[in-house]
Amino acid sequence: MRGRDVTKFGIGQPVRRIEDQRFITGRGRFVDDIGLPRQCYGIVVYSLHAHARIRRIDTTQAAAAEGVLCILTGADAVAEGFGGMPPLFMPEDAGGPKCYRTRRPILCANLVRCVSDRVAFVVAETEAQARDAAERINIDYDVLPAVTGIEQSVAAGAPQVWPDCPGNVSFTLAFGNKEATDTAFARAPHTVSLKIDNNRIASNAIEPRCAIGAYEPGEDQYTLYCTTQNPHGTRNMVAQSIFQIPETKLRVISPDVGGGFGPKGACYPEDALVLWAARRLGRPVKWTATRSEAILGELHGRNQIVTVELAFDNDGKILGLRSLGLHGIGAYTAAACAAPVVFAARLLPSVYQVPAIHLVNKAVFSHTTPVGTYRGAGRPEAIMAIERLLDEAAAKLGIDAAEIRRHNLITAQQMPYKTTTGYTYDSGDFPRILDAAMEKADWSGFPARRAESKRNGKLRGRGIGYLIEEAAAFNERMELRFDPGGTVTIVAGTHSHGQGHATTYAQMVSEWLGVPFEAIRHVQGDTDAVPFGRGTYAARSAVLGGSALRLAADAVIEKARQMAGHLMEASPADIEFEDGTFKIAGTDRSMPLMDVAKAFYRPMMLPPQFSVGMEGSGSWSADPASFPNGCQICEVEVDSETGAVEIVRYTAVDDVGRVLNPLLCEGQIQGGIVQGIGQALKEKVVFDDAGQLLSGTFQDYAMPRAADLPDLHSEMIEILATTNPIGVKGAGEAGATGAPAAVMNALADALREIGAGNIDMPATPQRVWNSIRRANKVVHA
Repeated sequence: MRGRDVTKFGIGQPVRRIEDQRFITGRGRFVDDIGLPRQCYGIVVYSLHAHARIRRIDTTQAAAAEGVLCILTGADAVAEGFGGMPPLFMPEDAGGPKCYRTRRPILCANLVRCVSDRVAFVVAETEAQARDAAERINIDYDVLPAVTGIEQSVAAGAPQVWPDCPGNVSFTLAFGNKEATDTAFARAPHTVSLKIDNNRIASNAIEPRCAIGAYEPGEDQYTLYCTTQNPHGTRNMVAQSIFQIPETKLRVISPDVGGGFGPKGACYPEDALVLWAARRLGRPVKWTATRSEAILGELHGRNQIVTVELAFDNDGKILGLRSLGLHGIGAYTAAACAAPVVFAARLLPSVYQVPAIHLVNKAVFSHTTPVGTYRGAGRPEAIMAIERLLDEAAAKLGIDAAEIRRHNLITAQQMPYKTTTGYTYDSGDFPRILDAAMEKADWSGFPARRAESKRNGKLRGRGIGYLIEEAAAFNERMELRFDPGGTVTIVAGTHSHGQGHATTYAQMVSEWLGVPFEAIRHVQGDTDAVPFGRGTYAARSAVLGGSALRLAADAVIEKARQMAGHLMEASPADIEFEDGTFKIAGTDRSMPLMDVAKAFYRPMMLPPQFSVGMEGSGSWSADPASFPNGCQICEVEVDSETGAVEIVRYTAVDDVGRVLNPLLCEGQIQGGIVQGIGQALKEKVVFDDAGQLLSGTFQDYAMPRAADLPDLHSEMIEILATTNPIGVKGAGEAGATGAPAAVMNALADALREIGAGNIDMPATPQRVWNSIRRANKVVHA
């Protein structure tokens, strides 16, 4: 095949993921599939208490157990001089308020602050032997008072997680003008307020974390195989912060990864423990989490309690918005824990014209597993707050829920629009998206459907979740390399773990360079093969990786243009490039790019102005940002006898900018919606007052199943971003950002018919049933 088939493989075509063939035939290569010669196995011992001093660790019986090779403790880590894991960034790094930072040890030596703290690492010939030996370790604890609830943590007299951080608040963020906002509320004829609990949840990626450490003493070189979304970030944390060695001494390989969702973007103690043990033993060491260890030990998400208030006039026009949010970050400032705290405030005005704001968020410590980024990372919390307020306001004024939004939406004519929290929205047509969603959801047909549900003994409600988010973060580098045969390799600083980068990036390169789709190779996830990268999270890959790839393609074309001019004996200024071919303007003389690429590898007669090889690189930054947005409309039926909630219709219309691959984009949005539904109706991580995890298995932690979900009807409307060269906005976070609000608004609408009150997430049948019973008692009183 020469050139490209744009109708099949170009940008905008629904190309199936090329990597799926090996996944569905069992030929994927995940970390747990890897076995190295003489490999042994490690088991982590976790703290039995949420807050305690470690008086003594007795490993005598464990060390004598069959197959045991070594046991590592916090005292050993101190003796090695290992450092702890700091947060990736904090608000003060960007000029924000002063923050209290922590460094999490890979093994605790003297004090534990949550039950997910690691206190020992046992290595044996087999996993079963290591697990058996771990049970024989005796640890003498001096148990201390613990605090696990967010509001309890900031109460007077609460146990302190860190003695030199009084009040258990790591930092406080504020946006807006308090005086102006208080004045707006004082003058407003109407106000509504809500207290919302964004439940703590676990990511539960299909593949639990796994790590294999190997050490080559002759070269003093480490190799880590791990399930990370960010190989270079993991290398930096382990090498620089923990081992304090040059990063060139550590190679990180992240092969196929079964889902990430944010928590796998962080570095964990096990990543260092397997390397340390491998160096001690001179043998590779593997550790694989059980599902319970994953729920306990990985970073959690959400975990916010917020009180929000909206002031509006008699027509439903917003006059002011204020909030006080408490974000539980657990026992440590881990990874990107600051991101949800920032986004939950900064995106609170959302797509609406809000003239006065005062938004305050606090990051709160507790004796629980640390909280980091989970799909959306603060965006769903912001959208939940503003969308729930608008539905409450609409109900109070007797205004249609869609109309109160339309009355306050930023219009396309106002773009670019600067928000009161400092964002500049570059593009978008929010009213158009709302109208499209209403039409697709058959908004006008709802009264008939509600009446039909009532005849069947069910309550029916509908809800809107209009979302916007800031996509991408930091910057990214991409590279294109041609080989002597003329085919091309994409060297990606991003990391695909379900997104389909190998497919989408190949579509882009095929479109821009005219290279056959099947002649494009994708390399990622190896710090020795990829010079630098920041991984994939925050819907950044299409925006940053794609834009950097566009610049890399342009660099290739310019470099090849010089060679094409030399080969065709023409001035490069006269050389045009189109559809994979260079040609001399005004003539019929031409040469395919792939043939030009081969000329860079000639063993002789290569002119001195050309270096050997043809490659190009590009970088792109997230500043200025892009803002994907969309509207989700949900309809639910509630069984008033059981409290069961069934989602019966679901519609999503999204503006993600240019759609690179509609099939994969739709899959990303639908996957996010499912996770949002899970948060709204089922999922919750629960700690008791002593800090013990009560939801550590799938018997106790409810996950959404196929039977819980309706057909998801989605549509994408292309409104191109103006802040990057390819017009994309990002799609990875959108579904999860809008779904909790849409579902909870629908449920509130259904219960409002009988006077039942608002319900916290997850809206389990028991919670719904209790709310209905309370409403019935009031009616019959």
